[in-house]
Amino acid sequence: MISQVNRIGGYGILLCLSLAIPAWGLGLFFPLIGGPVFGIITGIMIGHLIKDKTRIASGISFVSKKVLQYAVVLLGFGLDLQTVITVGSTSLPLIIVSIGAALTVAYLLGKAMHIPAGTATLVGVGSSICGGSAIAATAPVINARDEEIAQAVSVIFLFNVIAAILFPWLGDGLNFSHAGFALFAGTAINDTSSVTAAASVWDSMHQTGTQVLDHATIVKLTRTLAIIPITLSLALYQAKKQPRANGFSLKRTFPMFIACFILASLLTTICNYAIERGGLRGEFTDMIQGTFSSLKQLSKFFIIMAMTAIGLNTDIKKLLRSGTKPLLLGLCCWITIILASIGLQKMLGFF
Repeated sequence: MISQVNRIGGYGILLCLSLAIPAWGLGLFFPLIGGPVFGIITGIMIGHLIKDKTRIASGISFVSKKVLQYAVVLLGFGLDLQTVITVGSTSLPLIIVSIGAALTVAYLLGKAMHIPAGTATLVGVGSSICGGSAIAATAPVINARDEEIAQAVSVIFLFNVIAAILFPWLGDGLNFSHAGFALFAGTAINDTSSVTAAASVWDSMHQTGTQVLDHATIVKLTRTLAIIPITLSLALYQAKKQPRANGFSLKRTFPMFIACFILASLLTTICNYAIERGGLRGEFTDMIQGTFSSLKQLSKFFIIMAMTAIGLNTDIKKLLRSGTKPLLLGLCCWITIILASIGLQKMLGFF
């Protein structure tokens, strides 16, 4: 029995689970920091104390790779495409410009600063799309190393906190309208918790109720859709860079967990549409909405669990030695997104 548990990586999975639970709890108490950051920090600390990881290595590897992909799939159950298309379409020009600008900066500066391609890519997508979720979706596609994932998450976390504190005052100083600030927060802050924090502060400063918070969150959800084309483009690039002996295969190239993410989003959209139209009623409606809500929460926990595993596999000495350049890259991407969002809004007359 013990040998069977060890063979399937049970010890490593249990370790990740036991460390992820308190990280989840801390994330609830300190949402601005978030469970994934607590998970990585806990994993790094505990991993540094474990000298022999032979018995837990396979389980940690399973969590950092497969559970991370399961988390991305479950993210789809929190994405209603109908709402995004109806309400978030007005933000598309801002989203496209800011994402394109940040990814371009990440690529060019990554080359110029000799930052590993995996780190530069993860910082770029994390900054421009949706923080930890984008990093989680992109990492398996580009075969990123655990150190690269840990670096990217750490960089994104720092600028999330700064943005949540700074943006309401910056928006106020620039005389943003309420709609303009919702667009600004939704396009220039990459993590949902930080978007929520910044919009809530704005609401309290201007006594505007929850409209800004709702709109900023929808803009953020619209940005999340960029995960699909970005990951597919990266998958095609990886296939072109590493051709196989049997030639190109769409089945091998297309990340199946992204396909499942899309299907989950479509299922959520169809069910919500049916509920709105009265096609689903009563207890059945409550059951569907409760299930989707639970799956969305499970996705968040799986991300924390995967980040804990990544922390366990991260060499803290290597992380600290190479931490300056990714931080500078993240700063440049962040400033680029801010300037792109403000500049385009100015051109479009939002403030």
